[in-house]
Amino acid sequence: MKGRYFVLSAGIVLIDQLSKLLVVKLIPPLTIAWTFAGDFFRLVHIRNTGAAFSIGANMPGVYRAVILIVIPIIVLIWMGIYIVRGKDLSEGQRWTLAAILGGGVGNQIDRIFRSDGVVDFLDFKFFGIFGLQRWPTFNIADATMVVSSIVLIILLFRQREWSGKV
Repeated sequence: MKGRYFVLSAGIVLIDQLSKLLVVKLIPPLTIAWTFAGDFFRLVHIRNTGAAFSIGANMPGVYRAVILIVIPIIVLIWMGIYIVRGKDLSEGQRWTLAAILGGGVGNQIDRIFRSDGVVDFLDFKFFGIFGLQRWPTFNIADATMVVSSIVLIILLFRQREWSGKV
């Protein structure tokens, strides 16, 4: 049953939304609530009206809605269909796509239902790498999508190697 992959997606959405709900309820906006290892890690409450790295945050409302809500929803629907119907996908690729789908849905819920933006709360020091003292603040959905995308890329490269198409 290919629908089992959506259990992972739903679990990620649930964990993401519960973590964001806790942040909203317990940490005032723009507040550092907890630090670890000096200031290496901070638990904060930030809102992001854009996409990754706040890209698109200053776009006019209609353009932002189309680029950050409508197009991603179309992509997420396509991804859900592809998870079920894609004939060329391995089991691992289906699971990683399901994780990416869960992260995407988690952030879309915020974009649609939180007018003040996506809730971000994980903040790490980046020691000046790429000119950043701190990595942009992120959430569970973001982390899931990044890690799952890396795993998917690795799986795709391994598939090419196994099929002799290197």
